[in-house]
Amino acid sequence: MRRLVERNDIVDFATYEDNRVASRPLAMAAKRLRRVDLHENLTVLFENRDTLRYQIQEIMRVERIVREADIVHEIDTYNALLGSPGDIGCVLLIEVPDADERSRLLTEWRGLQARLYVSFADGSKVFATFDPAQVGDDRISAVQYLRFQVEGQTPVAIGTDFEGLESNLTFTSEQIAALTEDLARL
Repeated sequence: MRRLVERNDIVDFATYEDNRVASRPLAMAAKRLRRVDLHENLTVLFENRDTLRYQIQEIMRVERIVREADIVHEIDTYNALLGSPGDIGCVLLIEVPDADERSRLLTEWRGLQARLYVSFADGSKVFATFDPAQVGDDRISAVQYLRFQVEGQTPVAIGTDFEGLESNLTFTSEQIAALTEDLARL
């Protein structure tokens, strides 16, 4: 089974729109299985080929993308989220409804992205890697694209040791199975 989205996986936005009602439930099920609420303000969405394909198709539909170069750019951009074979890619969403509070916390939580980890059955941990361009001089972005270099090992938990947000959440057996399947893709 392939790991990355390829050009022939993507249909034009009109064809996608015609079939969206039928394909959307499968994508939503894959996303639900890979969603982890780490803290009241922190949601982690693990990505795989199926969730990325859905995101690409949705962007093409909303933005009416038709130029081949733009389609390939979207595919390449989203595939980069997965990292190298053996890595797990995810999106960290920092969700704070109040704009003033969000601004304060995005400043206060600068460095959070480097303090997220996944852990394994033996207790070892791997901390996230991230693109430094996502972090400004005084605050972090509310959406962080992270990778965990797990070298093909399936983690059993996710957590953070960032001061004030310390938490550790064990994955469900269904989540572990989904991540194991994702890591097995070539």
